[in-house]
Amino acid sequence: MTRLVSWYSMVLNWRERIMVDPKVLVGKPVIKGTRLAVEFIVDLLAAGWTQQQILDNYPHIRQEDIQACLAYAAELLHTEHVVPLQPA
Repeated sequence: MTRLVSWYSMVLNWRERIMVDPKVLVGKPVIKGTRLAVEFIVDLLAAGWTQQQILDNYPHIRQEDIQACLAYAAELLHTEHVVPLQPA
């Protein structure tokens, strides 16, 4: 249960760690204070990297930053609307 509460807190607080600025990576969401895009972190995780491998390779970020990237991506997916295509 503690883990769920912790995840819920991060979902609500990803805005503290993720920013969008048109002057940084053409406005892609990034971890604050870096040029590491949320999509890059999610891509690394999808490619099989562990959180520890990411932290070892990018020591200036924290585990909370990785969790914020996942929370940001999760929120986008929750708001996504899929429109089924009709066969031609």
